[in-house]
Amino acid sequence: MLKGISEHRINASPPALFSLLFVDPTRVMVSPFSMDVTVGESIVLPCQVSHDHSLDIMFTWSFNGHLIDFEKDGDHFERVGGQDSAGDLMIRSIQLKHAGKYVCMVQTSVDKLSAAADLIVRGPPGPPEAVTIDEITDTTAQLSWRPGADNHSPITMYVVQARTPFSVGWQAVSTVPEIIDGRTFTATVVGLNPWVEYEFRVVAANLIGIGEPSRPSEKRRTEEALPEVTPANVSGGGGSKSELVITWETVPEELQNGGGFGYVVAFRPFGTISWMQTVVASPDAARYVFRNETLPPFSPYEVKVGVYNNKGEGSFSPVTVVYSAEEEPTRAPTTVLARSLSASDVEVSWAPPRENQHKGRIQGYEVRCWRHDEKEENAKRIRTVGNQTSTKVGNLRGNALYHLAVRAYNTAGTGPSSAAVNVTTKKPPPSQPPGNIIWNSSDSKIILNWDQVKALDNESEVRGYKVLYRWNRQSSTSVIETNKTSVELSLPFNEDYIIEIKPFSDGGDGSSSEQIRIPKISNAYARGSGSSTSNACTLSAISTIMISLTARSSL
Repeated sequence: MLKGISEHRINASPPALFSLLFVDPTRVMVSPFSMDVTVGESIVLPCQVSHDHSLDIMFTWSFNGHLIDFEKDGDHFERVGGQDSAGDLMIRSIQLKHAGKYVCMVQTSVDKLSAAADLIVRGPPGPPEAVTIDEITDTTAQLSWRPGADNHSPITMYVVQARTPFSVGWQAVSTVPEIIDGRTFTATVVGLNPWVEYEFRVVAANLIGIGEPSRPSEKRRTEEALPEVTPANVSGGGGSKSELVITWETVPEELQNGGGFGYVVAFRPFGTISWMQTVVASPDAARYVFRNETLPPFSPYEVKVGVYNNKGEGSFSPVTVVYSAEEEPTRAPTTVLARSLSASDVEVSWAPPRENQHKGRIQGYEVRCWRHDEKEENAKRIRTVGNQTSTKVGNLRGNALYHLAVRAYNTAGTGPSSAAVNVTTKKPPPSQPPGNIIWNSSDSKIILNWDQVKALDNESEVRGYKVLYRWNRQSSTSVIETNKTSVELSLPFNEDYIIEIKPFSDGGDGSSSEQIRIPKISNAYARGSGSSTSNACTLSAISTIMISLTARSSL
């Protein structure tokens, strides 16, 4: 050791240790592949990898350069696979908008890679463009258009549709050529109505389906033409004296073929040669009345109705026969008779007028009925139709004197009245209902008894009684009439019954008793079979029911 030099010992630290981790690289094993699909189908784009399972892995998908948001676009896109090495993409109910480039991106903490595929979507054609009316006549229109997108399936045909203010929506129309192939972009629409405003649209089709229609063309009106449609249902008749009434159905506006539309009405006495004509200038007119004091009543005329517009006159309707106005009946009905049916109803009958010298028909009769203490102008009126020569007049007051008269009528009016006949309605029916109603049962029968009803001085005498009964569950009612104050009903005991009793008289049916409910009774109960104790109970029960009914039904 040299002098002057101190000895120093240096304690050095051990060298640092570094760990290296070796992992398997990530590889795409099944990549998405380009596909050709049809609108509405569903597909799966695969994206499966092999990777080191010690690393976390994440799959993402992009569509045309934009990440797919599976929450927002969940109606069509969904991640499927079920394992960490698969990130397949399902596309449901594919639409045209889903065509494009799809990229699957795979990323770990040490590497990332991607795989892409193109999706071609075939669908119905897009709407044709620029539909134009090149030329229009009275019944045709020349159209042209440009094709829209074929959406990867060639257009096979076009269909032309039209709409007017009178149509219900769009309607397919006839064209020349009749079938428009996918390489034809012009057609002539035929069979249009003159002087109607039209607009057109075109629809394309291919093997996949029918596409959306084009935008409508401009609106154009066809040219005018002579009217061709004549009025339907030409008829008439009726009216007042010295009138000939002619009616028809108007021609719809879409069939008038031009402006200035109106009608030409022609008529002549039946069997003559010369026609009389008049012009009705309103297109909405449906009636013409010819008045002339010399016009014979109820005489036949031949009638026809034609049409015209700015282009000239069209055809006439077929000739039909119409009668001029009738005269009202000139004679009164005869042999008028009236009889009282009840306190509220009378029947009146008559014979037709002896001679029918007036020009016209009797269409029916009018019966007038008024109480003795009323004015004739306030009479109740009832009309019959046709050859009926009797009728009933109802809702009258009981025990009252009424006057009745009859006269014939037709379209011209009513004829002279017959002489009035008198009839007195019957007294009103009894107002008191039967009382003290008692029922009993024996040998499958129900026996009913009640007190006699006595009519008041101003009421009709009691002629008998009506017993009305029905099952509790039914609405139809059966009726038995008797002139006694008791009745036996042979009715099954396995049903509940509702029973009413009311008197009847010449004046009609009187007031009804309250409804009596007879409950279901077993056969053993009805026969009174069983022990003495049971019989005692049965008698007690019947007595209770009888007392209860007597107390409730007595007045």
